[in-house]
Amino acid sequence: MTDITTGLVQALIADQFPHWAHLPVTPVPRQGWDNRTFRLGDTLSVRLPSGPGYVAAVAKEDRALPALAPHLPVPVPEPVATGRPTDAYPHPWSVRRWLDGDTLIDAAGVDRDRLATDLGRVLTELRHAPTSDGPAAGRHSFHRGCHPSAYADEVQTALRILGDRVDAKACETAWATAMTTVWGHDPVWFHGDIAAGNLLATGGRLSALIDFGTCGVGDPACDLQIAWTYFDRAERRRFRDAAGLDDGTWARARAWTIWKALIMIAGTSGTDTDGAQAANLEAALTDPLD
Repeated sequence: MTDITTGLVQALIADQFPHWAHLPVTPVPRQGWDNRTFRLGDTLSVRLPSGPGYVAAVAKEDRALPALAPHLPVPVPEPVATGRPTDAYPHPWSVRRWLDGDTLIDAAGVDRDRLATDLGRVLTELRHAPTSDGPAAGRHSFHRGCHPSAYADEVQTALRILGDRVDAKACETAWATAMTTVWGHDPVWFHGDIAAGNLLATGGRLSALIDFGTCGVGDPACDLQIAWTYFDRAERRRFRDAAGLDDGTWARARAWTIWKALIMIAGTSGTDTDGAQAANLEAALTDPLD
């Protein structure tokens, strides 16, 4: 994997976009797993895939973000330019408009009740965006937007590894309930990774939605996991009321949450989980919807 450094980004900018070469390059304090992000001057950002598995998202976001932006009540990162692969960095990469705000992980003074309502409404608007040019859910979205049964084998493996550490019976019951449901409507837009690190807040309010790398068109259940991974029970009710959707969709959302929590706790996801994260994930497995 290429070591993505400030120096590398400066060299790429100087070579391919010399009119921006005078702008300072600064890594953002909290990096994601799929991409590395740097601030370029005051108004731009540079986003580089961390490995070949995330490269397809560059072209997809270049198409999807301008199409979705007019239909959403909060800003999304507007593509400005696309960089080409080089010997030093072998993947395409992008330059976007910088969006002010802190992720929910770092933001202070967030009005969580208002956030629950606002986020539910944003996702409702996302589902209503025209889908004619949207990519059907599949491998490019890591099966977000598909049925959660795509990950049934990973759920069973994680349960076997974890043994008595989790309430396997409760997980299996919730999973089985979800398996009897399907999205029975026309495919709709989904974000694919609605999480605290991909939501920006300013002044305590939701101000932007970022990281559409796993977006696509399909079943929106995958976008509801934050009901358990971030919100408490009262906030969850507000979020559910604002987001709408039927009981079957919420059952599949529960299954998505169970899958992600189990593989993270079991250590089979390929990403590291610290003690606090593990505790939150274990709580998400047992916290009810209502």
